[in-house]
Amino acid sequence: MPTEPVELPVTTETDATDSFNYELALRNCAGGDRQALQDIYRQESRHLLGVALRIVRQRQQAEDVVHDAFMNIWTKAGSFDAALGSGRGWIYSVTRNLALNAVRSGAREVSVDEETAQALDAQSSLDAHAQVADAFDLRVSLGRLNDCLSRLEPARRNCILYAYVDGCSHGEIAERTQTPLGTVKAWIKRGMGTLRECMA
Repeated sequence: MPTEPVELPVTTETDATDSFNYELALRNCAGGDRQALQDIYRQESRHLLGVALRIVRQRQQAEDVVHDAFMNIWTKAGSFDAALGSGRGWIYSVTRNLALNAVRSGAREVSVDEETAQALDAQSSLDAHAQVADAFDLRVSLGRLNDCLSRLEPARRNCILYAYVDGCSHGEIAERTQTPLGTVKAWIKRGMGTLRECMA
């Protein structure tokens, strides 16, 4: 697979379409199609910058995270497995992981708020599962996670998925679900606690 640096377009505007095929774009990236990477960049860069900024709290560092995320997307697109999740979710996971690693690295002092602390805690749990070497065992673990998610009340489950799959802030989730912000935070906190107990 090509690994040379990729020139990304300057624009951060997203395409005005809800039918973007992330899985196809990632397959094309894996095949060395630079246009596919640029299409993903135009579609998601602004949103991914927001995700990174909420975690690292500094615009320059967030921009660096997004740049590194697109380098990882380009070089690791071949590792994306549609059987394990959506293409968009994978792209957001790449970005969140890099942002959380930047916070963990101690490159600078970071004032971590409750939302970021929860994201770090959740990411630690996900990292533990990512260390499972055997693909079958990984699928079993993901099956357990899906089973645990299915046991949550729909409202709490949706809030967790919006936060950790779609990369939404608590405020965005409150707006999306027409639910008070405090309720959203409580649902996510309790829901993550329930998931941890279920997965233990």
